[in-house]
Amino acid sequence: MSALLADARLLGLDRLRRTLHERPETGLHLPRTQQAVLTALDGLGLELHTGTALTSVVGVVSGTRPGPTVLLRADLDALDFPEGPRHSCGHDQHAAMLVGAAHLLAARRDRFAGDVLLMFQPGEEGHDGARLMLTEGLLETTGSRPVAAYALHSSANAPAGQFANTAGPALAASGTLAVTLHGAGGHGAWPHRTRDPIPALAEIVTALGALPARRFDPFDPVVLTVGTVHAGTRPAIVPERARLEATLRALSDGTLDRLAGIARDTARGVAAAHALEAEVTYTPGYPATVNDPAEADRVREAVTGLFGPERFVRGIRPALVSDDIGRVLAEVPGVMTSLGACPPDRDPHTAPGNHAPDAVFDDAVLPDGAALLAELALRRLAAGGPS
Repeated sequence: MSALLADARLLGLDRLRRTLHERPETGLHLPRTQQAVLTALDGLGLELHTGTALTSVVGVVSGTRPGPTVLLRADLDALDFPEGPRHSCGHDQHAAMLVGAAHLLAARRDRFAGDVLLMFQPGEEGHDGARLMLTEGLLETTGSRPVAAYALHSSANAPAGQFANTAGPALAASGTLAVTLHGAGGHGAWPHRTRDPIPALAEIVTALGALPARRFDPFDPVVLTVGTVHAGTRPAIVPERARLEATLRALSDGTLDRLAGIARDTARGVAAAHALEAEVTYTPGYPATVNDPAEADRVREAVTGLFGPERFVRGIRPALVSDDIGRVLAEVPGVMTSLGACPPDRDPHTAPGNHAPDAVFDDAVLPDGAALLAELALRRLAAGGPS
């Protein structure tokens, strides 16, 4: 067992994770989460900064000699369920692992030249916290822009302790389409006296669903999923308006822009055919997450060195989920790597996945994640400047 992993197992990271799990907060302002992270970093002698537009924490672990900067990132926010906030995406684990890496690196300052930039980020779940942290000068914190960036993401339905990443496009770019149809309501007994938006809305749902298969190359995949439909109040009343919202996803920003344009035109065209007014808006979300191939290989080498080759899997295809780590990786070569955290009493193939209300994550993987983050920082700093 490596000294990094042995030391990580002594940190008791599960205690911090449980504290965060029991006090979930959503969005950009996570005061209790921020304080828990600051308390966990206290006494390490780090340079610490907190955000203005959001309750972020930025820490710097400095080596004893000048050198490059490497960024390590963890997101902090929980998911907002109808019954209340809950950590069902593993962000509480991410925070605990990055705190663990900070402890490991602080104890090894004399072994590296340069700085490790710790990015504790609120607002990943739809609030674009990474963009705000970049705007507040994250990459200029040490006076030397990072030469590499690394992040881990726990997976509730992958085998515990299994690391995996994909070189190149890894996670999707995303956006949201909203369509509101305005017609003329009336009694359901005389639909010819109305301009009924419901049949048009149904046609738009069908037409949008056909776009990926009929308008896009299957080797450049896109997804368009209508997630909400709202219309009407009574069976015998034709409503004046109807509305849908859809998520759009693609593996490149350019393909997503094209999908959004075609979807807008489709909705407007169907509405016009029904003599309806259409209010169509598209809101861009996160850019695609593109893993740097060299850094993806560095992760594989680090996992192999720490745990053995059987613990790493090279992904054969990207995922069409999104993460605002893509904003960081657009500025800094780096990689998002997944870490399986399915509990041993569950089958990874059938276990509830991330974002499910009953998702469960195994805390036994926390020392592994902390050790890997620290190892990646040490390896990349030892390699020197830009690759």
